[in-house]
Amino acid sequence: MPHETLTTLLWLAPLPPILAFAVIALFTNRYRQTSSTIAVLAMVASLVMSFIVFFNVWQMKDLGKKPIGGQIGWLPTGETVLNIGVAVDPLGATFLFMVPLACTLIFIYSVGYMAADPRYTRFFAYLSLFAGSMMGLVVSDNLLTLFIFWELMGFCSYSLIGFFYQKPSAYKAAVKAFMTTRVGDMLLLLGMVYLYAETGTLNFHAILHSEEVLNKLAATPAVLGLGISAAGLIAILIFGGTVGKSAQWPLHVWLPDAMEGPTPVSAMIHAATMVSAGIFMLLRFFPLLVASGEHGTAFTLVGLIGAFTAFLGATIAVAQYDIKRVLAFSTISQLGFMVAAAGIGAYVAAAFHLLTHAFFKALLFLASGSVIHGVEHGHHHVSHAGHSGHSSHSGQSGHEHDGHGRHDRPNGHDGHDDHGSHDAHAFDPQDMRNMGGLRSRMPITFVTFLIGGLALAGFPFITAGFWSKDEIFADAYYHGLVKGDGLAALVFLVLVVSALLTAFYTMRQIAMTFLGQPRTEAAAHATESVPSMTFPLIVLAVFALFIGFINIPPDFPVFGALVGGGAFWLKNFIASMLLEKPEPLAFNIVPVLFSIGVALGGLALGWFVYVRNPLQAGQTDPVEKLPVFNFLYNRWYWDELYRKIFINPLQAIADNYARVVDKGVIDRILEGGYALGARVTKGFAEFDRVVITGFSDAVGRFFRSLGDWGRELQSGQVQNYLLSGLVMVIAILVFFLFLFQ
Repeated sequence: MPHETLTTLLWLAPLPPILAFAVIALFTNRYRQTSSTIAVLAMVASLVMSFIVFFNVWQMKDLGKKPIGGQIGWLPTGETVLNIGVAVDPLGATFLFMVPLACTLIFIYSVGYMAADPRYTRFFAYLSLFAGSMMGLVVSDNLLTLFIFWELMGFCSYSLIGFFYQKPSAYKAAVKAFMTTRVGDMLLLLGMVYLYAETGTLNFHAILHSEEVLNKLAATPAVLGLGISAAGLIAILIFGGTVGKSAQWPLHVWLPDAMEGPTPVSAMIHAATMVSAGIFMLLRFFPLLVASGEHGTAFTLVGLIGAFTAFLGATIAVAQYDIKRVLAFSTISQLGFMVAAAGIGAYVAAAFHLLTHAFFKALLFLASGSVIHGVEHGHHHVSHAGHSGHSSHSGQSGHEHDGHGRHDRPNGHDGHDDHGSHDAHAFDPQDMRNMGGLRSRMPITFVTFLIGGLALAGFPFITAGFWSKDEIFADAYYHGLVKGDGLAALVFLVLVVSALLTAFYTMRQIAMTFLGQPRTEAAAHATESVPSMTFPLIVLAVFALFIGFINIPPDFPVFGALVGGGAFWLKNFIASMLLEKPEPLAFNIVPVLFSIGVALGGLALGWFVYVRNPLQAGQTDPVEKLPVFNFLYNRWYWDELYRKIFINPLQAIADNYARVVDKGVIDRILEGGYALGARVTKGFAEFDRVVITGFSDAVGRFFRSLGDWGRELQSGQVQNYLLSGLVMVIAILVFFLFLFQ
């Protein structure tokens, strides 16, 4: 296909969902079926155009050095013009495959999941804008338009996280997400300004594929005398945007609370849009990270934050009960894997894990929504039938109910309640303690959730998660324990422990949700979801199993020969983004054994604890016996720490400002101004009364007197009028005779 046609498709690909947002908001917001149809068809149109582009470029070997795209002049800047445009390179092409496909499946799922929600059309409008913004970000060829779409996604996440805005917990979570990510966005904005000041352009190709520009940035000392290069400081500032958007420590606290939004939103945020955008940008600017120095501050910071975040998220997920919250902390952990991989130079491994994670995490979130949907149906069935027991209480305890048997979070539940006071009267369909035995009630959901869970745990050989994690382990092991890089060695050890915990909490989640006997009547009467919800689960399950085969090392025993010419396709394709293509690592059995060991070991430990002796109704969870359970359950107390360090002091400052400055200074100035204004107004009123009104009244009185005098001359006698006329005639004659004489 001609490059001009592909460029046109790149311009058009983000437009259908964005236009769908406008059409739904302006014209069809009162027509539910029409709105959802428009949204789904628009997403399918975007998918088709993206696939046409992808399947025309996926075998181009020089695409990284010669991306396809076009530009237009947008913003005059003195004698020059700031150009913006679209482009597709190997990284963008990979995302053009993943993003619209995942979004389309989420849209289809949402048709059934949100079927009876009263704000159904609003939901699809926001979801369309969300998807269109991510598509715009992917095809952008410069940092400015990327930042614009980046911020549009921030608005969409705020709107969708707080979608059930009548719940205090929902709108507080939306504000928390918006404010936390703004911290990272400010760092990104500073990096963008600094980059433009140093290079005079924001075009990716002009900066990241130019040795001259990168060498100049590497040789230029950073401002403020920080002891690093301009390349290092800009890379760190841009990485700050990733920390916020992709929920890395210390800005990770917003993502678990984002579960307040409907489950399809959670899938969008965790798989296809929000958090993926942060890693996408980190990978986009990886050449700048390389220019800052292989063992420099930027690489060290990225690697340490990523490894710590991976461990942090995994430990917290072990002690959570909300089925979506477990997956939220899992996402934080898996994103940490990707960031840590980038921090040790494993560019392709990070991109590979981002791709596989998008599919199996979307699968897990949508399957968890199916579970919530089914348990809530069971709860309503039991309540309406008048059964007793845990589910006999028909009160909804503040849940957001969409009329379709689905709740998306208990009102006010923020994850910090007392885990020991599990209240049956406030039934929570997202609490895994209220589940159990769903395998037979929801077979499709169970099988697909199991596949997604095994992929997350990295079950050997048959899941995509194994291949992408194994590549991260291989790179970390090689650079750390073979080449002697201390950072890579630390990353390897931390990620191994994190992967072990991941496999354990995955099996815990599967067992508590699907295995054993139902622990509530709601679980015993749960029902399978509708086909519009189960179909996307089946499609995503296929990708969660097989997408990893696109990057199997060719020298990997058995499987390398099995995939044949397709071996290392992603590595060969996406590595062309770099100025220096990384050499493929020789096969090493040690990291593979670690990958297999931690996956099977964690799953076996979870099996031993939760499957061999399934939890019974009212039984204490074994992890609660751990000395650190409260510490993990309460998320290492990061929220409480931030509340003490940032929120409470700022609140105190705001309160004192209101009391001292606002009331003591501003209010007094305003009151004084009011008093002065009142006096000036009173003076003007007196001037008006005495001068203006007095003069007007005097003139009126004069003419009234003149009129009264003239009226007295009118006697009504004809002889008087004749005499007056004669006098006037004589006066005129005398005047003319004597004046013109």
